Amino acid sequence: MLKYWVAILTSIMLFSGCAAPQKGGPDVERGFISAFRGIGHLILSPIQIAAGLAEGVAALPYYASTSLSAINDGLAKAQAKITLDDTYESAYGKRINQVSADGDTGEVFRRMKHATEYFQKVLAKYGVRDADRYILTSIDTANQQGFTLFAVVYRPAKSITVADKYDGRTLQKFTAEDRLFYEPFESDVNGKPLDIVIDWAGVPADYYKTQKQQALLLTLAANAVAEGKRRSDYWLAEKKWIAGDIQEVMQKQDEKVRKSLQI
Repeated sequence: MLKYWVAILTSIMLFSGCAAPQKGGPDVERGFISAFRGIGHLILSPIQIAAGLAEGVAALPYYASTSLSAINDGLAKAQAKITLDDTYESAYGKRINQVSADGDTGEVFRRMKHATEYFQKVLAKYGVRDADRYILTSIDTANQQGFTLFAVVYRPAKSITVADKYDGRTLQKFTAEDRLFYEPFESDVNGKPLDIVIDWAGVPADYYKTQKQQALLLTLAANAVAEGKRRSDYWLAEKKWIAGDIQEVMQKQDEKVRKSLQI
């Protein structure tokens, strides 16, 4: 019964936070972030954990209050190719039963370069071919508003020459040592296709700060790769995101995930 009323309250908060038609603005941002905080208090059932696996990275915020062990058990029962336990072992060198309940081992990434290093360890341990070609990327234009746009991409090239994503003209060359290498690029300067998007999601900043949250991000992303997932809808969403239509992108994503999890 308690879970039922929490779900009802969460739905009300979501609709109140998302109903405003205007773009951006402090009130809209606060309302939408508050709605996700409501979601963050939910404890997911095994069925919902399995449904979240199918939704990929977009489901990350919904796992916030569910324990590491419960998530890991749910993923195992859902026959996930990569569990949280697998991620902790391959990325951090520890099993879940060797870490505290909050999942912290002192290894929190702050840049996509470091996130990618952990990610590739997980993929390599699972046996993904060309694991070093998969990278985690982010678009940080809405970070001050409290949201980041993540994407998991397959990129064959080790260095890229591209047109600036924001002015469309300036030519830039990046390698894995450059911060902007870890942004998605649809094509190179010659128009040759570059990145294949495996999965993507807009994520509130509060939901990828801890090692537990980051380990789950790595796990959901790695399963998307292992399952051969592809997302052709990323590039349009990215354009909207950069243009400031963050709420539209987040609302559409949120509606899809809540429907899948039956929240």
